[in-house]
Amino acid sequence: MSQQDVLRRFMFEELGIRGLWISLSTSWQTARQHQHCAENVQLQLGQALTAVALLSATIKFNGSMILQAQGDGPLKTLVAQATHDRKIRGLIRGSDTVSTGSLQEMFGEGRLVLTVSPANGQPYQGIVPLQGVNLAAALETYFAQSEQLNTRLWLFANGTRASGLLLQELPSQLNDKADWERIEILASTVTEQEMLELDCEELLFRLFNEEKVRLFDAEPVEFDCSCSRIKIENALRMLGRQELESVLQERAQIEVNCEFCNKYYRFDRIDVEQILRSGKNISTDAQTRH
Repeated sequence: MSQQDVLRRFMFEELGIRGLWISLSTSWQTARQHQHCAENVQLQLGQALTAVALLSATIKFNGSMILQAQGDGPLKTLVAQATHDRKIRGLIRGSDTVSTGSLQEMFGEGRLVLTVSPANGQPYQGIVPLQGVNLAAALETYFAQSEQLNTRLWLFANGTRASGLLLQELPSQLNDKADWERIEILASTVTEQEMLELDCEELLFRLFNEEKVRLFDAEPVEFDCSCSRIKIENALRMLGRQELESVLQERAQIEVNCEFCNKYYRFDRIDVEQILRSGKNISTDAQTRH
């Protein structure tokens, strides 16, 4: 049976090199169905979701990692998020027609931002120019500048599956340059068809059958949107009474749409009053400070 919606870790036992492989199917389809744009645009989101899931698995933390690409070209915004427990979601926004090309051709001038937000701790970011033939190339530049670890990525997506492969030197290892170059050359022979159709064991045997590779258990990946009515209520409360009253004067209720999962939240005047009353002390304090 084909492996779907899983992440697999592997390691070259005699080399200071680790790897990760991911295949998304149902989770990719769920994320995709909420983004109403051309297929070639959606595929950029598929690559981003595989990338952020792979990258989040390279660090030990509780929280989330967000990959965000912004530019002034036909594609405006791409956001992909993965949590430490392999929950993913994402969105993409741009013009109705976007020609497939390099990142600069699709996004224009822009930047790529990786943000790690630990559950307990301060977020930290890495930023690089949004340049290169594709997202994998831009992320390799990020690692070269920020992490200073040899890292290679292969990211692919089609209408049904999204798949990715990551190779990375382990820190504080006396790595042999020739070993890294050999593994990199072998991995570079992989094709899009192989990435999207082969299971992890088949792919690793195809690429590295003469190496000693240890493969770890599969980790399930799923689409999950963290939006909730409570979070929306907190956001509305922070707007304050004056702003909310202004909106209610124009329409009967306030509607909020989650761009990740397309879920609608509706609040009528009674709901808004309850939200404001439940945060009365907070609102009073905010008015006093300002």
